Amino acid sequence: MDIKCTERELFILKKIAHAAEELGVETYLIGGFVRDKIIGRNTKDADIVCVGDGIELAKRVAKRFKPEPKFSYFKNFGTAHLRIDSSKHKESSKVLPPIDEEDLTGAAFDLEFVGARKESYRYHSRKPEVIAGTLKDDQERRDFTINALAISLNENDYGKLIDPFDGVNDIKRKIIRTPLDPLQTFSDDPLRMIRAIRFASQLGFTIEEKTFQAIKDEANRITIVSQERITDELIKIIDSAKPSIGFDLLYQSGLLHIIFPQMVDLAGAEYKDGIGHKDNFYHTLKVLDNLSEKTGDTWLRWAAVLHDIAKPVTKKFEEGHGWTFHGHEVVGGRMVPKIFTKLKLPLNEKMKFVRKLVELHLRPISLTKENITDSAIRRLLFDAGEDFDALMMLCEADITSKNRWKVKKYMENFQLVRKRCQEVEEKDRIRGWQPPINGEMIMEIFGLQPSKPVGIIKDAIKDAILDGVIPNSFEDAYQLMLKKANELNLKPVKSELRSR
Repeated sequence: MDIKCTERELFILKKIAHAAEELGVETYLIGGFVRDKIIGRNTKDADIVCVGDGIELAKRVAKRFKPEPKFSYFKNFGTAHLRIDSSKHKESSKVLPPIDEEDLTGAAFDLEFVGARKESYRYHSRKPEVIAGTLKDDQERRDFTINALAISLNENDYGKLIDPFDGVNDIKRKIIRTPLDPLQTFSDDPLRMIRAIRFASQLGFTIEEKTFQAIKDEANRITIVSQERITDELIKIIDSAKPSIGFDLLYQSGLLHIIFPQMVDLAGAEYKDGIGHKDNFYHTLKVLDNLSEKTGDTWLRWAAVLHDIAKPVTKKFEEGHGWTFHGHEVVGGRMVPKIFTKLKLPLNEKMKFVRKLVELHLRPISLTKENITDSAIRRLLFDAGEDFDALMMLCEADITSKNRWKVKKYMENFQLVRKRCQEVEEKDRIRGWQPPINGEMIMEIFGLQPSKPVGIIKDAIKDAILDGVIPNSFEDAYQLMLKKANELNLKPVKSELRSR
């Protein structure tokens, strides 16, 4: 099979081949690089396996570049890593024509080296016992046939494709299956179950029936895998072109019930007195797909995953009205930090961003009604701040009706909201705005520590300006501060506070 590599890649692979020949070890390009080249995906890294010492090979390869690339190794695992910054390694090769300069000015290229190995596992651990092995042993330990493909870098058969499990045909058929018995493969390393689903989501492939049944049978084994590794795979599913493929497979396999039960709770439609509600799990997946067509922002996609997460706990049936989910945006916002903590996601500005969008995702809908005041618009702009555009993208993705007329109407309403918000923003400059008097100033003038009265005064000033009760000026805010403080029986300890 003709696998096309760039000039840069050929240049690097020849360096590896020469180093392997010098060291006298069989060496092969293996795994994802080979798979992606056949599929036609971009590549930015490659795995190299040799029948021998992978660390020593990596050292020999590094010496063939000037300056030497960054080199790191992990003796306990017998692996080594090189990062080739192509813009720094432009020397010509004896076995290649002159290198195209444009081909060498891309991102860094990562190389992972390891000695061929044979693995065995204990039931309660996914950490294998490793012994040196052959290329065949190494290919057998791979997770899927599409990842067990190898290309020789040896002088006698350089460029030969070695495909013992018919992985090329699986790529053509868009099939994911394991090289050996899937029950054993997934029992050995249960993370491979989520990896199978992740590849299906990323590549648009189908998991072979026997392999998917093994995932169902072994789903409970996922509990021995660290949360960090599970979440890393979840993020890759969320970042894929059509994330619903991955989440639906996680649900159908039973894995989602174990790793993300709050999301499973969204599934199903309940009926009472002939009245039902939509299946909020599949609604969520549709929102996620809609949003993914517009943005690659991981955290905005997380907001789509979590925007209705509290509907199961807020669901009620009201006689004469039907099913309601009152306050699900507020309750959902409170759930976000707990879910992030459980999934070992970052508890930083990313989490705050997701929580904000979950809490605000119903607000723009309320602004589609007639006679909405500038005050309501200013409040949305203030609360959304710099995340207003992300919020509107989420709201527009939340339109999942199959009725084209309804979708058209909703989208037109949101365009009106955008227009109104733009007009108010141009007039009042609310996005990113802060009231002229903050909590620190209030504490200073009244000699207070952080406390409830500080919040009451601060909110009174903010609300009065947003509602148009007082102008957005320091003096007007100052006078209102004094008035509210007097109502709270607070006396200034400073007679003057200047604008800051």
